[in-house]
Amino acid sequence: MAHYRSAGSVPPKRHTQHRTPEGGLYYEELMGEEGFSSDSSLLYHVSIPSAVVDVRVWDLPDLTLTPNHPLAPRHFSTHDLFDGQSSGVDAVTGRRLLLGNADVRLSYVVADAPSPLYRNAIGDECLYVESGRADVETLFGDLSVGEGDYVIVPRATTYRVLPSGGPVRIYAIEANSHIGPPKRFLSKYGQFLEHAPYCERDLRGPGEPRVVDGEDVDVYIKHRGPGPGGIAGTVHTYPQHPFDVVGWDGCLYPYVFNIADYEPITGRVHQPPPAHQVFEAQNFVICNFVPRKVDYHPLAIPVPYYHSNVDSDEVMFYCGGDYEARKGSGIGQGSISLHPGGHPHGPQPGAVERSIGAEFFDELAVMVDTFRPLELGEAARATDDGRYAYSWSGRRLERAEQPR
Repeated sequence: MAHYRSAGSVPPKRHTQHRTPEGGLYYEELMGEEGFSSDSSLLYHVSIPSAVVDVRVWDLPDLTLTPNHPLAPRHFSTHDLFDGQSSGVDAVTGRRLLLGNADVRLSYVVADAPSPLYRNAIGDECLYVESGRADVETLFGDLSVGEGDYVIVPRATTYRVLPSGGPVRIYAIEANSHIGPPKRFLSKYGQFLEHAPYCERDLRGPGEPRVVDGEDVDVYIKHRGPGPGGIAGTVHTYPQHPFDVVGWDGCLYPYVFNIADYEPITGRVHQPPPAHQVFEAQNFVICNFVPRKVDYHPLAIPVPYYHSNVDSDEVMFYCGGDYEARKGSGIGQGSISLHPGGHPHGPQPGAVERSIGAEFFDELAVMVDTFRPLELGEAARATDDGRYAYSWSGRRLERAEQPR
């Protein structure tokens, strides 16, 4: 995020002495992307940030993936995942994997307990808050988040999530790369351009950094390793609390953007999904469909035309409103649809006619389009309704058992 910020106490010149009130030196840490060649921030620590006193294995939740074979569009219900779940689930270790490939993993969690300190060393994270409130504490400072907030957490940022006032529902998008605004929204220097559907004023950065006391503090780290999908977990124990930053400055830090601040792009005829894009990463994009006026050509058909995703899988998370194109399919609040590449999809039967003459759609959804096939995680396998593929025809052929 190439939008410079400075918080707390930093020296006038980078890589120069920055002393404590007692005369000792603060420890400068560069957190930077692409090996000193892209966005970075400088953080000033009370203690040595690389000091650890213990390391041990973190046994990650089930991250196994199963191919979507035979190929089928699918419908999952995230709200069924935590029905009857006892309390004590946190937003890090409690995530359940829905879908994934070599570029991205999509998970869901209903958390009511504080998470451990956590660091994703594989890629950036985008946490979408479906409902509830939480404090996201980071070494840069704290973020207060609530319904409709996207929280962008850069790779290797130490943070934790503390639900406030009840459970918080989070749709977690974990990249193997960096997540940021689409390049077409930005000038060559990183400023939002006039045609962008949001701008710097809509972003909320962390509050002032603060020094937290603590000894022998655990940080849970997700990193490349020998587990499923090449992912492993390790716990590092630090002799002091890692939130010991007195100041930082730069262009790399966590931030929040609320979906209600997205200004939808509309036209006389139906606008394709790129008009709804909000973020991009390597080999996938994030779009959102928000309440908006719809197409105003006198013969317009407001719902999407049928389309084939020949280069991508499309995942839609339905998180509010009334999604006109999916009526009659069983999809509702908290549903996720998967429309895989190779299968044409579009409105449910009757939706096209019903939409004619509509002037406004009251719908809210977060879409992820990937450019490599997605496979099914344990949460998807547990909540697949088994019927969605047949919702356009209204029937399913019953095949006789084949002779062995």
